[in-house]
Amino acid sequence: MKNASPYRIAVVEDDPALLELLQEELTSHGYQIAACDSAEALLTQLEDLTPDLVISDIRLPGIDGMALLQRLRQQPKPPALLLITAFGTVRQAVAALKQGADDFLTKPLDLEHLLLSVERLLAHKALQQEVQQYRQSSQQGPGGMIGQSRAMRRLYQQTERIAKAQGAVLILGESGSGKELVAQALHQQSDRASKPFIAINCAGIPAELMESEFFGHAAGAYTGARGSRAGLFKQADGGTLLLDEIAEMPLLLQAKLLRVLQEGRMRPVGGDDEVAVDVRIIAATHQNLEQLVEASQFRADLFFRLETFTLNIPPLRERADDLELLAQHFLAQLKQKQPANVHSISSDALDCLYRYPFPGNVRELQNALERAYTFASSHEITPDDLPERIVSYQGKPAVPQQASDTSWPSLQQVQHNYMRQVLQHTNGNKQQAAEMLGITRRTLYRWLEEQQAGQQ
Repeated sequence: MKNASPYRIAVVEDDPALLELLQEELTSHGYQIAACDSAEALLTQLEDLTPDLVISDIRLPGIDGMALLQRLRQQPKPPALLLITAFGTVRQAVAALKQGADDFLTKPLDLEHLLLSVERLLAHKALQQEVQQYRQSSQQGPGGMIGQSRAMRRLYQQTERIAKAQGAVLILGESGSGKELVAQALHQQSDRASKPFIAINCAGIPAELMESEFFGHAAGAYTGARGSRAGLFKQADGGTLLLDEIAEMPLLLQAKLLRVLQEGRMRPVGGDDEVAVDVRIIAATHQNLEQLVEASQFRADLFFRLETFTLNIPPLRERADDLELLAQHFLAQLKQKQPANVHSISSDALDCLYRYPFPGNVRELQNALERAYTFASSHEITPDDLPERIVSYQGKPAVPQQASDTSWPSLQQVQHNYMRQVLQHTNGNKQQAAEMLGITRRTLYRWLEEQQAGQQ
């Protein structure tokens, strides 16, 4: 007998002689074997067994191999599946491969061939696990940001460089795009990381209280001010202060903020003496500050002081490569907060997410998945669980290009023909088709829309 293997294999076969033969052969090669005479027997103990590989006959009493395949695919970490088939059902085995089976063998079994297939499938699964572990370790950027698209990698690089500077930073981006996460990343990568990080939304503070909130006040500065109070600047001393929605700050207070930026000193409301503060200011807004400057609604000198280091956060529609990564991240977070029997997002549900432009950006995606997770009635999130606006959304088709007047097919025609062949090969599975074409699912949808528009 060979050295023990760390891999667990479940064998499902209703022929007792063949089941015993497979068990003996695989055990002699060091594998841990669970022998089952039916798919039902396997499914009842699947959670405890957690096999790395399932070897199953297609023809079984009760739940057959094809139905077992569907059940296994619903598992949070589905095992590899090797099907055994008679010559008369080879076509069925090929269909199973298209639906996610990993390999099949025909009867009578060649044991050497069986062992080679088992070794190959287990080696491939080990590689997949390594890749998954790498992705999980590398998918999270600084400050908890998620994404590996080109736009996000560029943002990570800019954030790392700006974090080492000391000047004020202006973060621009649509609502829900993650401006506060970027601010946290700047703080965590700076030499101020051990000091406070304080975030305040300027739109959430009444204008008459804003000065006291920021700069503090002396005792008796106004009615009700019985004692002195340190403001946000003093609380953040040595660290970082995020002023979200900076465009909502009154002009008078903008002038005082500019003095803090220039002199590093401030005067509490009702105070006689100035106080030195060492705070790095990060301002954020979804509004166009240049337009507000032209309309005299934002101070030009403050704008020029803030824009020295500017970061533009890409909206979700411009980083579609990150959508599935973000969706899986939010699903994992939900499972930790409120455990449920929901393990994945169906391909059809992902198709809906990719079609939708997400005007509310990452925050809207997170909220949509929280709703879907809560209402999901199966192991996976389906389109029925998503908000209606996402499911019913129909993207506008791209403007078709002019076809060639020559007898040669246009590059667009060649592209569409090839795309159609790949889709036929994958049985319409768009995720597999996109992987074979070497493009993102979003790009595939754009190509399909172009094709549809060209046929109208």
